[in-house]
Amino acid sequence: MNKVGFFKSIQFKIVLIYALLILLAMQLIGVYFTDRVKTITLDSFEKSLESQSQLIAWNVGEAIREAKETNNDDSNHVTDQIQNQLLELDSNIREIQVIDPNMVIIAADEKHQSAVGKRTTNRLIIQNLSSKVTNKYRFTDKKNGERVDVVTTPIQVDSMHYGTLYVEKSFESVYSQLQQINQILASATVFALLVTATLGFFLARTITRPLVQMQHQVLAVSQGNFTRKVKMSEPDEIGQLAMSFNNMTMKLREANATTESERRKLKSVLTYMTDGVVATDRKGNVILMNNRAEQLLNVYRHDVTGNSILDLLKIRKEHRIMDLYELEDSLVLDFSTDDETILLRANFSVVKKDNGLANGLIAVIHDVTEQEQVDMERREFVANVSHELRTPLTTMKSYLEALQDGAVEDAALATKFLGVTQRETERMIRLVNDLLQLSRLDSKNHNLRLERTNYIEFCGSIIDRFEMSKKQNIEFVRYFPKGSFFVQVDRDKLTQVIDNIISNAIKYSPEGGMITFRITRRGRNIRTMISDQGVGIPKENLPKIFNRFYRVDRARSRKLGGTGLGLAIAKEMIEALGGEIWAESDWNRGTTIHFVLPLDRRDL
Repeated sequence: MNKVGFFKSIQFKIVLIYALLILLAMQLIGVYFTDRVKTITLDSFEKSLESQSQLIAWNVGEAIREAKETNNDDSNHVTDQIQNQLLELDSNIREIQVIDPNMVIIAADEKHQSAVGKRTTNRLIIQNLSSKVTNKYRFTDKKNGERVDVVTTPIQVDSMHYGTLYVEKSFESVYSQLQQINQILASATVFALLVTATLGFFLARTITRPLVQMQHQVLAVSQGNFTRKVKMSEPDEIGQLAMSFNNMTMKLREANATTESERRKLKSVLTYMTDGVVATDRKGNVILMNNRAEQLLNVYRHDVTGNSILDLLKIRKEHRIMDLYELEDSLVLDFSTDDETILLRANFSVVKKDNGLANGLIAVIHDVTEQEQVDMERREFVANVSHELRTPLTTMKSYLEALQDGAVEDAALATKFLGVTQRETERMIRLVNDLLQLSRLDSKNHNLRLERTNYIEFCGSIIDRFEMSKKQNIEFVRYFPKGSFFVQVDRDKLTQVIDNIISNAIKYSPEGGMITFRITRRGRNIRTMISDQGVGIPKENLPKIFNRFYRVDRARSRKLGGTGLGLAIAKEMIEALGGEIWAESDWNRGTTIHFVLPLDRRDL
């Protein structure tokens, strides 16, 4: 989180607003105060000038009246009397003149003595010479810009109008006083602003300090630290906010702990699930998948996150995202390659918000390769059993119908037909017995009777028996190691295994061929290899020869009397004895069956 500068902080804003409010208040007060002072002062100045003018005019009138009473009409004497009245004047009076009815200036202030005895040319004096009331004027001197008040006052002598008193007084001193007052107000405003800013700073700091602590608390909470607390200094609104914030932090810590616990549980469940799980957003883009989904789909979650689930499951051509929201049945996905068959089943469920709107999909993916293969093998097994049983039954039915139709009368033909029927019956018995034996092996009902057996002597006796009963010109070659090797086996079942393998080798070996029986020790196991010189098995068919009812050459196998279950039974029995069996073959060069059995632990 970036640090907030002082000029962008709440503290500065509070101080600024507080100072602006004080400034506005001081300005409003100053404007009103200054205006009122100016008005009152100017009014007082005018009234004072008017009163002073009237007093001077009365004194001048009295001086003229006294001169007349003393019968002294000498103009110089009158002028001297009037001049004496003008000596004690205010220094702010710029000009004062006494004008008689003939517009002659009979007295003036010291600065304008030269105008005494002359006729006045002042427009205001001429205008108000005969006026019997006091007139006031205000103007600005164009020469020096001085503001001036002018008063013309009539002079009365025994109720008779004698002339006019002209007084001109500057009121710049008034404006100087007003300017001083304004300066005092400005200084007071600046001082008030400084005091306000200082007080506002401390006030704002008092308010913003817990807010700054809350800011730090929010930053800590966002980083996962729920241990910090905001200090409550005062039980006011901010203190209540701090307490509420601390309570919220505590609840967030509890909620986060619960969420984290649930997340760990969910992660553990998803990690160890045997099924793949893929979650998408509302648009069908992948947002989550577990390890099993990665394994089943052969992808990395970082490579497919954000991609459409249609592309991930390779179903874009057949479906749209909206189809998956409405899909009720599962989908079978074919991810098979040239080397491996992979079949997956995907079930989809819709994730909804609290308001019921769809918010995404959850796809659960199962590996059904083995199940599908089992179902396919089961269907093939049923078909094969039906076919294997139908063939001898059809043959038997045909010969029995022939006997019923009169062939029984021909002794030679009847004997032949009965012989065929007997062979087919025996074949059916062998098939049923093999099926029953496989059924017992599938149900793990092995009923093994383990015996400590000298393996070399055991295999030698079986070969001796075949050599004595063989009908073909076939040579048996033995490669046995010296000494004795003991194994824990069920002698009957192992005899059946070796009989099946040797019988197959004899069936497919040519006249004058050779069957090789080789035994070697490999660590804790003993390995047996039975090889023939028959036509061999094509490489593409080699992995299937242990499947039930599988024949490389069906016509020849059925002609030789095989059921197609011998090697399947051999595999089940060897694995039941704790061993392993496999085959190697070259086309037209023969086949070798290998099987390994563990040695008796007492001989290790």
